[in-house]
Amino acid sequence: MDKFKMVFQYFQSNSESVMNGICGILALASVKIYNSLDFNCPCLPKYNMIYGMGIMFVPPVALFLVGLIVNRQSVIMIEEWQRPTGNRRKDLAVVRYMCSSVLQRAMVAPVVWILTTLLDGNCFVCAFSGSVDPEKFPGFANDSSPELQFLLYKVPCKEDVLIRNNTSRKAVSRYLKCWSQAIGWGILLLLIILAFLARSLKPCFDQTVFLQTRYWSNYIDIEQKIFDETCCEHARDFAHKCILYFFENMHHEMKAGHFTLKKKNEDEVDHLRGITDHEQVNNLLKSWYQSKPPLCVNLPTLRQHVKAKNGTCNMEVNADKHTDV
Repeated sequence: MDKFKMVFQYFQSNSESVMNGICGILALASVKIYNSLDFNCPCLPKYNMIYGMGIMFVPPVALFLVGLIVNRQSVIMIEEWQRPTGNRRKDLAVVRYMCSSVLQRAMVAPVVWILTTLLDGNCFVCAFSGSVDPEKFPGFANDSSPELQFLLYKVPCKEDVLIRNNTSRKAVSRYLKCWSQAIGWGILLLLIILAFLARSLKPCFDQTVFLQTRYWSNYIDIEQKIFDETCCEHARDFAHKCILYFFENMHHEMKAGHFTLKKKNEDEVDHLRGITDHEQVNNLLKSWYQSKPPLCVNLPTLRQHVKAKNGTCNMEVNADKHTDV
């Protein structure tokens, strides 16, 4: 039980691991969806190709979009690209790294779907049954009827009365499935070779830029999380004090109802830090969006910067002082 708890905490604390887990779940879901799909080729000219290629490529597009939606880094990447420069310059290398990371994870489920359809072969047979050369198959080569092409389109429908007694139907189906599986295994082998080369050759290059971009990419992700948490804490304290004043103004009604007001203990943390009204909060959030503070932990520099940019908010970086409303 402790091991499961440690794994759960690891996934909670590590954003990349969460994204990898989600990509794995989407990949498994794509295989499960395909296996449960009721595949029925229309076996009609002009419709076979549309249906077969649609089953092969339309769901991957949907899976790709889902992969982008569930990856929170895609939103962070767009925000980082679109935000005003302000007091913090935008590092395009970090944006490119995040874009590459997001696209790689979003492509996992679509690639798994396409490989599954190719290795299964039914979509390929449906799409290309009318494109085979009938001269290669004796059962069709001797057929001089004008409906020969129509019979080829009927190959995926083995129960159809026009084709089920044809001796070459299975041969055409096996031929197309072999091509489909060959393409699928070829793509899989190519992806494995590319992954192997990327993993093997990566240490041969200078890692300085990669380490920098990865560090600042993780920083932006963690910074957004901490900012959201701090906003929630501040909003909670702000709401608590607004409600406290409301009930203090209703002093007589509270006495009549024998209601006891519980105030916050002095030892409890107050996250307001001098931001005590609607306009100050709005100015603070506007300042954060338009001119994020520079990436510097030198306290005197930060104090000067905060006083210069947010004089109305009276913000001072002092964790030991809390101002009551």
